[in-house]
Amino acid sequence: MADIEGLLHEVADAVISCKKEKVLKAVEKAKAEIPPEEIIDKGLSAGMNQIGVLFERGKLFLPHLMMAADAMTAGVKLLEEGMPAGTQEKKLGTIVNGTVEGDVHDIGKSIFSTMLQSAGFEVHDVGRDVPIRSFVQKAKETDADMIGISALMTTTLQGQREVIELLKEEGPRSRVKIMVGGAPATQAWADKIGTNCYAENASEAVAKAKELLL
Repeated sequence: MADIEGLLHEVADAVISCKKEKVLKAVEKAKAEIPPEEIIDKGLSAGMNQIGVLFERGKLFLPHLMMAADAMTAGVKLLEEGMPAGTQEKKLGTIVNGTVEGDVHDIGKSIFSTMLQSAGFEVHDVGRDVPIRSFVQKAKETDADMIGISALMTTTLQGQREVIELLKEEGPRSRVKIMVGGAPATQAWADKIGTNCYAENASEAVAKAKELLL
């Protein structure tokens, strides 16, 4: 029997290489020995988490992130072909993610959305400069488990509080988790406005989303 840990490392390393062909080859090799769900969790997702860490450290850049996400998606699709009916579409949770109104910063939020999708969440990225009500409406439409609210300027930070206040007014706050992030946001701010969590970067945000929703 092949070394299970070694096969999973090979899959993760293939994702880190950002090469789709390498990922597909590693996944094909691993699936003969390991259940698809384990390959996704301990191989593909593990590699994508490391990509996020490298990106945050400035070792990789946005094109690498996108290539790695594309390669991981291809690996997941290959595995889904052999998964029992009804499990292919299983998601870890549904998350609405966006940048608040008045703020046009997009890259950090987009990276978070990409990494969430790669980790197995259903993500509805509502974009940047998003009106407060749009976050709440989208959460209702999709029956979201969480809303991620990004603000990259001190002048737009208040928008995070306003989303929470509107959620309270319209009912779903009790069942929808809230995560905030962005350069001016802090844990103290998150505590003050009543969020469920604060994340400093995309890789930390994905880990905290898993903690809250799984």
